[in-house]
Amino acid sequence: MGKKQKRAEAETEAETVENDKPENELDLTNGDSYKKKRRGRMRNKERNESDKEAKEIPTVSIAVSGSIINNAQSLELATRLAGQIARAATIFRIDEVVVFDNKSSSEKEDPTRLPQYLRKALFPKHNNLRFVGMLPPLDAPHHLRKHEWAPFREGVTLNEKLPNSGETLVDLSIIHIARSVVVNQALEPGIRVTVAMGTNRNLDGDSPRQVVSLSKPREEAGMYWGYRVRYASNISSVFEDCPYWGGYDHLIGTSEHGLIINSSELSLPTFRHLLIGFGGLAGLEENIEEDSNLKGKDVREVFDSYLNTCPRQGSRTIRTEEAILISLQYFQEPISRAMQRVQH
Repeated sequence: MGKKQKRAEAETEAETVENDKPENELDLTNGDSYKKKRRGRMRNKERNESDKEAKEIPTVSIAVSGSIINNAQSLELATRLAGQIARAATIFRIDEVVVFDNKSSSEKEDPTRLPQYLRKALFPKHNNLRFVGMLPPLDAPHHLRKHEWAPFREGVTLNEKLPNSGETLVDLSIIHIARSVVVNQALEPGIRVTVAMGTNRNLDGDSPRQVVSLSKPREEAGMYWGYRVRYASNISSVFEDCPYWGGYDHLIGTSEHGLIINSSELSLPTFRHLLIGFGGLAGLEENIEEDSNLKGKDVREVFDSYLNTCPRQGSRTIRTEEAILISLQYFQEPISRAMQRVQH
C-alpha cells in the first residue's frame, strides 16, 4: 500500500456524508441542473455500502474560484483573504469549501481550518507559509484551548514507538492532564485525526482512545466540526467529484445577473447536500465558458437557482470575500427553514 493511500485511509476514515434513500425528484427553480444530468458519472458507485446506513444530516458547501487570489497584491494580502473566507465559512457553519481552478485537482489540508496547536506540527516552516500566523483564529468548536475538555478532540499522530504495533500515540496538547494519548489504530506520523475522548478524563488509563470520522462529532453530539477543503481542476469537477453519496441535490449560483428575490420570500427545496457557487473576477459565467465540459451551456442550465443576493449594491463590484459574507447571511434563514423540514 502506497504512502499516499495510507495517508488517505488514516485521515480519520475520510468523512463521507451518507444517505439511505434514493435522490428525490425535485421541482427545481430553473429545471434540470448539470449535476442532475451527470449524476450517473459521479463517484457515488465507489462509496461503501455502509455509508448509506449512516445518519442523514444535511450539508452546505460553497465553491469559490481560486482566481480571486490573483487579485491580491502580495502573499500577505492573499493570506488575509484566505483567512476572511475561512472565518465566513466557520461563522455560517459551512461543511465543505471547494476551491476550483484550471489546474490539476488534488485534496489538501488547509491551515486555516486547523486548531492553532496543530499548525506547526502539520505544516513545517516554509517561506510560503510565513504569513499563516497572521490568520485570524476561527474559534470553532473543534479549535479547543489547551485546558478545555470536549467529547472529541483533534490531534496529530506522533512517531514514538509503542509496545503494541496496532496502536499510535497522538498529541492532543491538553495541559494539566496529559499531552498525548494512545489510540487503537496503527497510523503514520504527522496525520491529523479526530479522537473520541468520552467522559473519563484519566488519559493515563490502559484503554486506548478511538479515532473517529470527522462527521462523528456532529452526528453524535450535534457539534459543528469545521469544514473540509477540496480542490477541483474546473467548475464541472466541483459537481462530478462531490464526496457525498448521491451528490449535490441543489446547486445555487450567485451573480449580479441573477434573479432578484427577497431572502424572506426565498423557498429552497428540501435538500441533503446544498452547494452555493461564487465566481472569479469575471463571475461564474466566465468560469463556465472556460470549462471545456460545459461549452455552450448557459449558467442557468448548470445551476438550479441563479440569484442576486445584493441587488442594491452601491459599488460597481463586490469582491468575492464580501459576496460570500453577504450571500451566506442572505441564505441563512432559507437554509434553516429547509433543514427544519428535513428534521421533521
